[in-house]
Amino acid sequence: MAQTARPLEVTSREGRFVSRVVRGMATSDGAGVKLTRLIGTPLLRRVDPFLMLDEFRSDEPSDYLAGFPSHPHRGFETFTYMLAGKFRHQDNKGNDGVLGAGGGQWMTAGRGIVHSEMPEQEEGLVWGFQLWINLPASEKMKPAGYRDLQPADIPTASLPGGVTARVVAGRVGDVVGPIDDARATEPVFVELQLPADAEVDLALPRGHEVFVYPFDGGVEVGDAEKAQALARGELAVLTNAGEERVRIKARGGEARALVIAGKPLREPIAQHGPFVMNTVDELRQAVEDFQDGKF
Repeated sequence: MAQTARPLEVTSREGRFVSRVVRGMATSDGAGVKLTRLIGTPLLRRVDPFLMLDEFRSDEPSDYLAGFPSHPHRGFETFTYMLAGKFRHQDNKGNDGVLGAGGGQWMTAGRGIVHSEMPEQEEGLVWGFQLWINLPASEKMKPAGYRDLQPADIPTASLPGGVTARVVAGRVGDVVGPIDDARATEPVFVELQLPADAEVDLALPRGHEVFVYPFDGGVEVGDAEKAQALARGELAVLTNAGEERVRIKARGGEARALVIAGKPLREPIAQHGPFVMNTVDELRQAVEDFQDGKF
């Protein structure tokens, strides 16, 4: 049975600190959507169980209007989190929905799904993230499914110093995210909003891999003697040696940051684009199944 995510609390135990900092790489995906890839690059291939993290942000329509036409997935989950703008999701299971600012979608590709994500606007800012989360071998061929999250579906925890936390997955005090932790990866996905100079101690599940990404403003991560300053666009992977907390402080003004954690699967990975399996033979089968229309 999956363990319950530990709440966010103040504690005196020594916390985690930054072990690695990387900057994202500019790239494009879909039909030419411009984005920044933070995980899934030569600089940071993976943070088990996370396979990829993209940030898309532009108010130039030519950067996003082509969208992400129909494409397949197998063997993992995705979470799309919108800060501004709208995208429409459609798939070959008959699902159809709009992802708007403050909402998102958690999709389990499982044994196979073909879907598209196309902008629902012709001007204005589009800003958000897509995170890929691996599935264990025992779940890679489970039925596909998804859950759309409207802004009202994502609860907010109020913390000391005016800090707030939007909780998509995991638990912050008594606030539980709508994506439960009954998954093998026991995901934690929190958006922190910190006033200038505010700080908070985040309790973390033991053994989880954790990264922090400030997407608006800068933060300081880690206890004072080991603190690491992070500017917008810098992703920090934290140590994982049993510590159960991390200190995060706004630096140079207000800040917003993603804190994402997951239980590592420690399984072999065979990946070819949107197919993520455990062996090369399974990967070949995934390609053949897609070509034969079996998704």
